Amino acid sequence: MAENITLDAVKKCLRDFPLEARELYLNKTVPCLEQPLSPLEFYREWIGPNKPCVIRNAFSHWPALSKWNPSHLREVVGSKVISVAVTPNGYADAVNRDRFVMPEERLMTFSSLLDVVEGKVESRGVFYIQKQCSNLTEELPELTGDVEAHIPWMSEALGKLPDAVNFWLGEASAVTSMHKDHYENLYCVITGEKHFILLPPSDRPFIPYEHYQPAVYRQREDGDFDVVDVADSDKVPWIPLDPLKPDLERYPDYRLARPLHVTVKAGEMLYLPSLWFHHVRQSHGCIAVNFWYDMEYDIKYNYFQLVESLAGAVGPL
Repeated sequence: MAENITLDAVKKCLRDFPLEARELYLNKTVPCLEQPLSPLEFYREWIGPNKPCVIRNAFSHWPALSKWNPSHLREVVGSKVISVAVTPNGYADAVNRDRFVMPEERLMTFSSLLDVVEGKVESRGVFYIQKQCSNLTEELPELTGDVEAHIPWMSEALGKLPDAVNFWLGEASAVTSMHKDHYENLYCVITGEKHFILLPPSDRPFIPYEHYQPAVYRQREDGDFDVVDVADSDKVPWIPLDPLKPDLERYPDYRLARPLHVTVKAGEMLYLPSLWFHHVRQSHGCIAVNFWYDMEYDIKYNYFQLVESLAGAVGPL
């Protein structure tokens, strides 16, 4: 009896914790700033409290905003061989039945990708430049002069330079499944729109995790895709829930979550704080660049790890 009372008490604490966060400091929508703040102000108002915001007029001076169209990209980097994620359904790094399936990483020229995106070539599968290893600087250095190497006010606020600068371009069917990152993320949309679903770290008790055998997609000569297990690999913890159509019968605790929806348009920047859960969609051919700054592994990280451990230990609330 005592053990049950203790477990029930822990579950109540985990249910109450996100509610208190909403009452104390979280916004009900994602605010929009008309211009960047000073480094100190931004740290005090957004980084320290770990709250997202959209920032306008933060990179209006970048040449990329006027130059990065298909014809210009073909001329400058059309012949470059890049890594492109290819999936049958647009979901890369996502749960498919009882597997965590990663995309087929295909090497192809930038022009070949644009042929697919522009509909000049028919191809089975969904294509997305999404390699998150500072691919802008590593694979497409010819484009770096059209953007900044870092965001000066963010670098000053954090006292560091970004760990990675990533380039994103793909089809509308390409979807990023819900996950979190250990980075302070500045996500800059160059063309098109990005549609984010965000959940704060305090909602972790309502977000399900399960462990899956890792696998990769492999496209056959007939165009269909196989799912091939990655040999000798540990199971991967991942979120099986799709926030676009959550299975509330299987994951009833998600009813208590309060996701925020925000669309980031061309010329706008999203500050996505570390450890926030996010799911991302996009308009067709959307181009974006993001800057990943490593988070501080301070007491907030310790608190999150505690909540995550408890949520994983107690099961459904």
